[in-house]
Amino acid sequence: MTFSPARSGKPKVVINALHAKSGGGVTYLRSILRYFGEDPDLEFHLFLHEEQYDLFAPIPEGVHLHLLDFRSSFITLLAWEQFAMPFLTRLMSADVTFSPANYGPLFAPNTVILLRNALSVVGGERRLRKRLYWAGVAAMTWLSLVMSKRAIAVSRYAGRHLTFGTNRLFGRHTEIVYHGVDARFRPSRRPDRENPFLLVVSDIYVQKNLHNLIAALPTVLEHHPDIRLKIAGRPNDEDYYNDLRETTRLLKVDHRIDFLGHCDTERLIELYDTCLLLVFPSTVETFGNPLVEAMACAVPIASSNSAAMPEIAGNAAVFFDPLDSDEIAERLIELVGDTALAKRLSRAGAERAGRFSWKITAERTCRVLKASAR
Repeated sequence: MTFSPARSGKPKVVINALHAKSGGGVTYLRSILRYFGEDPDLEFHLFLHEEQYDLFAPIPEGVHLHLLDFRSSFITLLAWEQFAMPFLTRLMSADVTFSPANYGPLFAPNTVILLRNALSVVGGERRLRKRLYWAGVAAMTWLSLVMSKRAIAVSRYAGRHLTFGTNRLFGRHTEIVYHGVDARFRPSRRPDRENPFLLVVSDIYVQKNLHNLIAALPTVLEHHPDIRLKIAGRPNDEDYYNDLRETTRLLKVDHRIDFLGHCDTERLIELYDTCLLLVFPSTVETFGNPLVEAMACAVPIASSNSAAMPEIAGNAAVFFDPLDSDEIAERLIELVGDTALAKRLSRAGAERAGRFSWKITAERTCRVLKASAR
Protein backbone atom coordinates (compact mmCIF):
# COMPACT_ATOMS: atom_id res chain seq x y z
CA MET A 1 0.00 0.00 0.00
CA THR A 2 1.06 3.61 -0.48
CA PHE A 3 0.33 6.69 1.57
CA SER A 4 -0.93 10.00 0.26
CA PRO A 5 1.34 12.97 -0.22
CA ALA A 6 1.86 15.65 2.43
CA ARG A 7 -1.16 16.66 4.50
CA SER A 8 -3.64 19.02 2.90
CA GLY A 9 -4.19 20.80 6.20
CA LYS A 10 -7.66 19.26 6.45
CA PRO A 11 -8.58 16.62 9.03
CA LYS A 12 -7.60 13.21 7.68
CA VAL A 13 -10.29 10.51 7.86
CA VAL A 14 -9.43 6.84 7.34
CA ILE A 15 -12.39 4.72 6.21
CA ASN A 16 -11.93 1.14 7.39
CA ALA A 17 -14.06 -0.63 4.75
CA LEU A 18 -12.77 -4.17 5.33
CA HIS A 19 -16.23 -5.42 6.39
CA ALA A 20 -18.08 -4.12 3.30
CA LYS A 21 -18.33 -7.24 1.15
CA SER A 22 -21.98 -7.60 0.12
CA GLY A 23 -25.53 -6.34 0.51
CA GLY A 24 -26.35 -3.16 2.38
CA GLY A 25 -22.78 -2.55 3.53
CA VAL A 26 -21.54 -2.19 -0.05
CA THR A 27 -24.60 -0.18 -1.13
CA TYR A 28 -24.10 2.24 1.77
CA LEU A 29 -20.41 2.90 1.19
CA ARG A 30 -20.60 3.07 -2.61
CA SER A 31 -23.44 5.57 -2.36
CA ILE A 32 -21.78 8.04 0.00
CA LEU A 33 -18.16 7.87 -1.20
CA ARG A 34 -18.66 10.35 -4.03
CA TYR A 35 -20.13 12.88 -1.63
CA PHE A 36 -17.23 12.31 0.74
CA GLY A 37 -14.86 13.14 -2.11
CA GLU A 38 -16.67 16.44 -2.68
CA ASP A 39 -16.46 17.57 0.97
CA PRO A 40 -14.14 20.62 1.12
CA ASP A 41 -13.22 20.22 4.79
CA LEU A 42 -12.09 16.58 5.10
CA GLU A 43 -9.41 14.42 3.47
CA PHE A 44 -10.62 10.82 3.00
CA HIS A 45 -8.50 7.65 2.77
CA LEU A 46 -10.26 4.40 1.88
CA PHE A 47 -8.76 1.11 3.13
CA LEU A 48 -9.90 -1.95 1.14
CA HIS A 49 -8.71 -5.50 0.75
CA GLU A 50 -7.66 -6.05 -2.86
CA GLU A 51 -10.49 -8.60 -3.26
CA GLN A 52 -13.00 -5.80 -2.57
CA TYR A 53 -11.73 -3.48 -5.27
CA ASP A 54 -14.19 -4.54 -7.98
CA LEU A 55 -17.10 -3.81 -5.61
CA PHE A 56 -16.12 -0.14 -5.37
CA ALA A 57 -14.31 0.70 -8.61
CA PRO A 58 -14.03 3.32 -9.90
CA ILE A 59 -13.04 5.11 -6.70
CA PRO A 60 -14.51 8.64 -6.68
CA GLU A 61 -12.19 11.58 -7.20
CA GLY A 62 -11.11 13.08 -3.93
CA VAL A 63 -10.94 9.74 -2.09
CA HIS A 64 -7.44 8.26 -1.64
CA LEU A 65 -7.37 4.48 -2.08
CA HIS A 66 -5.16 2.10 -0.05
CA LEU A 67 -5.36 -1.58 -1.10
CA LEU A 68 -4.33 -4.19 1.45
CA ASP A 69 -3.07 -7.66 0.56
CA PHE A 70 -3.37 -10.39 3.17
CA ARG A 71 -4.90 -13.85 3.35
CA SER A 72 -8.60 -13.16 3.60
CA SER A 73 -10.28 -15.00 6.49
CA PHE A 74 -12.20 -14.01 9.60
CA ILE A 75 -9.16 -14.42 11.88
CA THR A 76 -6.66 -12.63 9.64
CA LEU A 77 -9.11 -9.78 9.00
CA LEU A 78 -9.63 -9.38 12.75
CA ALA A 79 -5.86 -9.41 13.33
CA TRP A 80 -5.24 -6.83 10.61
CA GLU A 81 -8.02 -4.62 11.88
CA GLN A 82 -7.00 -4.72 15.54
CA PHE A 83 -3.21 -4.63 15.19
CA ALA A 84 -2.14 -3.36 11.76
CA MET A 85 -4.84 -0.72 11.27
CA PRO A 86 -4.11 1.25 14.47
CA PHE A 87 -0.41 1.28 13.53
CA LEU A 88 -1.10 2.41 9.95
CA THR A 89 -3.62 5.09 10.91
CA ARG A 90 -1.20 6.59 13.43
CA LEU A 91 1.69 6.32 10.97
CA MET A 92 -0.27 8.44 8.49
CA SER A 93 -1.41 10.86 11.23
CA ALA A 94 -5.11 10.15 10.78
CA ASP A 95 -7.44 12.36 12.80
CA VAL A 96 -10.47 10.03 12.63
CA THR A 97 -11.00 6.34 11.87
CA PHE A 98 -14.46 5.61 10.48
CA SER A 99 -15.61 1.98 10.42
CA PRO A 100 -18.98 1.62 8.62
CA ALA A 101 -19.69 -1.54 10.61
CA ASN A 102 -20.64 -2.44 14.17
CA TYR A 103 -17.01 -2.60 15.21
CA GLY A 104 -13.60 -1.47 14.11
CA PRO A 105 -10.01 -1.13 15.34
CA LEU A 106 -10.23 -0.47 19.07
CA PHE A 107 -7.02 1.53 19.38
CA ALA A 108 -7.08 3.64 16.22
CA PRO A 109 -7.40 7.42 16.70
CA ASN A 110 -10.87 8.92 17.30
CA THR A 111 -12.89 5.94 16.10
CA VAL A 112 -16.44 6.32 14.78
CA ILE A 113 -18.54 3.21 14.17
CA LEU A 114 -21.77 2.62 12.27
CA LEU A 115 -24.41 0.55 14.07
CA ARG A 116 -26.04 -1.33 11.20
CA ASN A 117 -25.83 -5.10 11.85
CA ALA A 118 -28.64 -6.42 14.04
CA LEU A 119 -27.38 -8.74 16.77
CA SER A 120 -30.68 -10.35 17.81
CA VAL A 121 -30.42 -12.59 14.73
CA VAL A 122 -28.58 -15.01 17.01
CA GLY A 123 -31.96 -15.82 18.61
CA GLY A 124 -33.12 -17.52 15.40
CA GLU A 125 -29.85 -19.31 14.74
CA ARG A 126 -29.50 -22.98 15.73
CA ARG A 127 -26.02 -23.74 14.36
CA LEU A 128 -23.32 -23.53 17.04
CA ARG A 129 -20.73 -22.08 14.67
CA LYS A 130 -23.08 -19.25 13.67
CA ARG A 131 -24.11 -18.58 17.27
CA LEU A 132 -20.45 -18.28 18.28
CA TYR A 133 -19.87 -15.91 15.35
CA TRP A 134 -22.71 -13.60 16.41
CA ALA A 135 -21.60 -13.75 20.03
CA GLY A 136 -18.19 -12.54 18.86
CA VAL A 137 -19.77 -9.73 16.84
CA ALA A 138 -21.79 -8.66 19.89
CA ALA A 139 -18.69 -8.59 22.09
CA MET A 140 -16.72 -6.57 19.54
CA THR A 141 -19.65 -4.17 19.12
CA TRP A 142 -19.74 -3.52 22.87
CA LEU A 143 -15.96 -3.00 23.05
CA SER A 144 -16.05 -0.67 20.05
CA LEU A 145 -18.81 1.39 21.65
CA VAL A 146 -16.77 1.70 24.83
CA MET A 147 -13.62 2.73 22.95
CA SER A 148 -15.14 4.85 20.18
CA LYS A 149 -15.36 8.63 20.10
CA ARG A 150 -18.84 8.57 18.55
CA ALA A 151 -21.38 6.19 17.04
CA ILE A 152 -23.82 6.53 14.17
CA ALA A 153 -26.99 4.41 14.10
CA VAL A 154 -28.88 3.80 10.85
CA SER A 155 -32.30 3.96 12.57
CA ARG A 156 -33.84 4.70 15.94
CA TYR A 157 -34.29 0.95 16.34
CA ALA A 158 -30.53 0.44 15.85
CA GLY A 159 -29.78 3.24 18.28
CA ARG A 160 -31.94 1.61 20.95
CA HIS A 161 -30.93 -2.01 20.52
CA LEU A 162 -27.24 -1.89 19.61
CA THR A 163 -25.82 0.49 22.20
CA PHE A 164 -26.01 -1.82 25.28
CA GLY A 165 -26.75 1.15 27.52
CA THR A 166 -23.38 2.77 26.75
CA ASN A 167 -25.01 6.12 25.93
CA ARG A 168 -26.27 6.29 29.49
CA LEU A 169 -23.06 4.93 31.03
CA PHE A 170 -20.60 7.08 29.14
CA GLY A 171 -22.70 10.11 28.21
CA ARG A 172 -22.03 9.46 24.52
CA HIS A 173 -24.41 10.81 21.90
CA THR A 174 -25.38 8.35 19.19
CA GLU A 175 -26.41 10.16 16.03
CA ILE A 176 -29.30 8.72 13.98
CA VAL A 177 -28.45 8.96 10.26
CA TYR A 178 -30.76 7.12 7.86
CA HIS A 179 -29.56 5.52 4.65
CA GLY A 180 -30.57 7.11 1.35
CA VAL A 181 -31.74 5.86 -2.02
CA ASP A 182 -30.19 6.02 -5.48
CA ALA A 183 -31.86 8.63 -7.71
CA ARG A 184 -32.25 5.99 -10.42
CA PHE A 185 -35.02 4.39 -8.36
CA ARG A 186 -38.08 6.42 -9.31
CA PRO A 187 -41.74 5.79 -10.25
CA SER A 188 -42.27 4.25 -13.67
CA ARG A 189 -44.63 1.43 -12.77
CA ARG A 190 -46.01 -1.04 -15.28
CA PRO A 191 -47.03 -4.07 -13.18
CA ASP A 192 -47.15 -7.26 -15.21
CA ARG A 193 -50.71 -8.55 -14.77
CA GLU A 194 -50.22 -11.30 -17.36
CA ASN A 195 -47.21 -12.80 -15.56
CA PRO A 196 -47.70 -11.45 -12.02
CA PHE A 197 -44.93 -11.89 -9.49
CA LEU A 198 -44.04 -11.00 -5.93
CA LEU A 199 -40.53 -9.65 -5.45
CA VAL A 200 -38.03 -10.20 -2.65
CA VAL A 201 -34.76 -8.25 -2.75
CA SER A 202 -32.40 -9.82 -0.25
CA ASP A 203 -29.21 -11.79 0.04
CA ILE A 204 -30.09 -15.21 1.38
CA TYR A 205 -29.40 -16.01 5.03
CA VAL A 206 -31.49 -17.06 7.98
CA GLN A 207 -32.67 -13.69 9.37
CA LYS A 208 -34.22 -12.88 6.00
CA ASN A 209 -36.93 -15.37 6.99
CA LEU A 210 -37.52 -16.69 3.49
CA HIS A 211 -38.57 -20.09 4.87
CA ASN A 212 -41.73 -18.62 6.42
CA LEU A 213 -42.52 -16.72 3.23
CA ILE A 214 -42.14 -19.89 1.17
CA ALA A 215 -44.34 -21.74 3.68
CA ALA A 216 -47.06 -19.14 2.99
CA LEU A 217 -46.86 -19.52 -0.79
CA PRO A 218 -49.11 -22.59 -1.23
CA THR A 219 -52.01 -20.72 0.42
CA VAL A 220 -51.39 -17.66 -1.75
CA LEU A 221 -51.41 -19.87 -4.85
CA GLU A 222 -54.81 -21.27 -3.91
CA HIS A 223 -56.25 -17.76 -4.35
CA HIS A 224 -53.89 -16.45 -7.05
CA PRO A 225 -52.62 -19.48 -8.99
CA ASP A 226 -50.71 -17.42 -11.57
CA ILE A 227 -48.45 -15.75 -8.99
CA ARG A 228 -44.68 -16.28 -9.05
CA LEU A 229 -42.14 -15.40 -6.37
CA LYS A 230 -38.83 -13.92 -7.53
CA ILE A 231 -35.92 -13.64 -5.07
CA ALA A 232 -33.08 -11.30 -6.07
CA GLY A 233 -30.00 -11.87 -3.93
CA ARG A 234 -26.85 -13.87 -3.40
CA PRO A 235 -27.04 -17.20 -1.51
CA ASN A 236 -24.59 -16.04 1.17
CA ASP A 237 -25.49 -18.92 3.49
CA GLU A 238 -25.22 -22.07 1.38
CA ASP A 239 -26.68 -24.36 4.05
CA TYR A 240 -29.75 -22.16 4.47
CA TYR A 241 -30.11 -21.76 0.69
CA ASN A 242 -30.04 -25.54 0.20
CA ASP A 243 -32.66 -25.94 2.93
CA LEU A 244 -34.88 -23.43 1.12
CA ARG A 245 -34.57 -25.31 -2.15
CA GLU A 246 -35.52 -28.54 -0.39
CA THR A 247 -38.51 -26.81 1.23
CA THR A 248 -39.76 -25.53 -2.13
CA ARG A 249 -39.57 -29.09 -3.47
CA LEU A 250 -41.41 -30.59 -0.50
CA LEU A 251 -44.17 -27.96 -0.70
CA LYS A 252 -44.36 -28.47 -4.48
CA VAL A 253 -43.90 -24.77 -5.20
CA ASP A 254 -40.43 -24.96 -6.74
CA HIS A 255 -41.93 -24.32 -10.20
CA ARG A 256 -43.37 -20.99 -8.93
CA ILE A 257 -40.15 -19.60 -7.41
CA ASP A 258 -37.19 -18.04 -9.22
CA PHE A 259 -33.89 -17.60 -7.38
CA LEU A 260 -32.30 -14.86 -9.49
CA GLY A 261 -28.99 -14.46 -7.67
CA HIS A 262 -27.27 -11.08 -7.54
CA CYS A 263 -28.96 -8.37 -9.63
CA ASP A 264 -27.32 -5.07 -10.55
CA THR A 265 -29.13 -1.75 -10.19
CA GLU A 266 -30.55 -1.73 -13.71
CA ARG A 267 -31.98 -5.22 -13.28
CA LEU A 268 -33.43 -4.30 -9.88
CA ILE A 269 -35.15 -1.27 -11.36
CA GLU A 270 -36.71 -3.48 -14.03
CA LEU A 271 -37.94 -5.90 -11.35
CA TYR A 272 -39.40 -3.11 -9.19
CA ASP A 273 -41.15 -1.64 -12.23
CA THR A 274 -42.87 -4.90 -13.19
CA CYS A 275 -43.59 -6.63 -9.88
CA LEU A 276 -46.98 -6.52 -8.20
CA LEU A 277 -45.43 -5.78 -4.81
CA LEU A 278 -42.31 -6.10 -2.68
CA VAL A 279 -42.35 -8.66 0.13
CA PHE A 280 -39.96 -7.96 3.01
CA PRO A 281 -40.24 -10.84 5.50
CA SER A 282 -37.06 -10.30 7.58
CA THR A 283 -37.23 -10.93 11.30
CA VAL A 284 -34.38 -8.55 12.11
CA GLU A 285 -33.23 -5.46 10.21
CA THR A 286 -31.75 -2.17 11.38
CA PHE A 287 -32.86 -0.39 8.20
CA GLY A 288 -33.82 -2.30 5.03
CA ASN A 289 -32.57 -0.65 1.82
CA PRO A 290 -35.07 -2.51 -0.43
CA LEU A 291 -37.94 -0.85 1.45
CA VAL A 292 -36.73 2.60 0.42
CA GLU A 293 -35.92 1.47 -3.13
CA ALA A 294 -39.42 0.04 -3.51
CA MET A 295 -41.02 3.21 -2.11
CA ALA A 296 -38.99 5.34 -4.51
CA CYS A 297 -40.31 3.19 -7.38
CA ALA A 298 -43.90 3.48 -6.04
CA VAL A 299 -44.09 -0.25 -5.36
CA PRO A 300 -46.66 -1.39 -2.74
CA ILE A 301 -45.02 -3.25 0.14
CA ALA A 302 -45.97 -6.15 2.39
CA SER A 303 -43.49 -6.15 5.27
CA SER A 304 -42.62 -7.77 8.54
CA ASN A 305 -43.81 -5.74 11.52
CA SER A 306 -40.63 -6.28 13.53
CA ALA A 307 -37.40 -4.36 14.17
CA ALA A 308 -36.93 -1.19 12.09
CA MET A 309 -39.41 -2.02 9.33
CA PRO A 310 -42.41 0.03 10.61
CA GLU A 311 -40.05 2.96 11.28
CA ILE A 312 -38.78 2.95 7.69
CA ALA A 313 -41.85 1.91 5.66
CA GLY A 314 -44.47 3.77 7.72
CA ASN A 315 -47.77 4.16 5.84
CA ALA A 316 -46.36 2.70 2.62
CA ALA A 317 -46.78 -0.94 3.68
CA VAL A 318 -49.14 -3.50 5.10
CA PHE A 319 -47.49 -5.41 7.94
CA PHE A 320 -47.50 -9.02 9.14
CA ASP A 321 -45.98 -11.12 11.90
CA PRO A 322 -42.89 -12.61 10.20
CA LEU A 323 -43.11 -15.80 12.25
CA ASP A 324 -46.73 -16.51 11.26
CA SER A 325 -46.88 -17.95 7.74
CA ASP A 326 -50.68 -17.91 7.79
CA GLU A 327 -50.70 -14.18 8.47
CA ILE A 328 -48.09 -13.62 5.75
CA ALA A 329 -50.37 -15.45 3.32
CA GLU A 330 -53.41 -13.40 4.39
CA ARG A 331 -51.64 -10.08 3.81
CA LEU A 332 -50.30 -11.15 0.43
CA ILE A 333 -53.69 -12.42 -0.72
CA GLU A 334 -55.28 -9.16 0.44
CA LEU A 335 -52.77 -6.90 -1.26
CA VAL A 336 -52.65 -8.82 -4.55
CA GLY A 337 -56.44 -8.77 -4.77
CA ASP A 338 -57.06 -5.14 -3.68
CA THR A 339 -55.89 -2.79 -6.43
CA ALA A 340 -57.20 0.27 -4.56
CA LEU A 341 -55.08 -0.59 -1.53
CA ALA A 342 -52.06 -1.22 -3.75
CA LYS A 343 -52.45 2.19 -5.41
CA ARG A 344 -52.77 3.92 -2.04
CA LEU A 345 -49.57 2.27 -0.80
CA SER A 346 -47.80 3.19 -4.07
CA ARG A 347 -48.66 6.87 -3.65
CA ALA A 348 -47.70 6.86 0.02
CA GLY A 349 -44.38 5.18 -0.77
CA ALA A 350 -43.43 7.61 -3.53
CA GLU A 351 -44.12 10.50 -1.15
CA ARG A 352 -42.30 8.93 1.79
CA ALA A 353 -39.20 8.10 -0.28
CA GLY A 354 -38.46 11.82 -0.50
CA ARG A 355 -37.25 11.68 3.10
CA PHE A 356 -34.26 9.50 2.16
CA SER A 357 -31.23 10.87 0.30
CA TRP A 358 -27.64 9.62 0.08
CA LYS A 359 -26.46 13.23 -0.17
CA ILE A 360 -28.10 14.03 3.17
CA THR A 361 -26.70 10.79 4.63
CA ALA A 362 -23.19 11.80 3.58
CA GLU A 363 -23.54 15.39 4.83
CA ARG A 364 -24.77 14.29 8.26
CA THR A 365 -22.05 11.65 8.48
CA CYS A 366 -19.40 14.24 7.63
CA ARG A 367 -20.71 16.45 10.44
CA VAL A 368 -20.15 13.60 12.91
CA LEU A 369 -16.65 12.97 11.53
CA LYS A 370 -15.72 16.66 11.80
CA ALA A 371 -16.95 16.80 15.38
CA SER A 372 -14.91 13.67 16.17
CA ALA A 373 -11.78 15.24 14.68
CA ARG A 374 -12.20 18.21 17.00
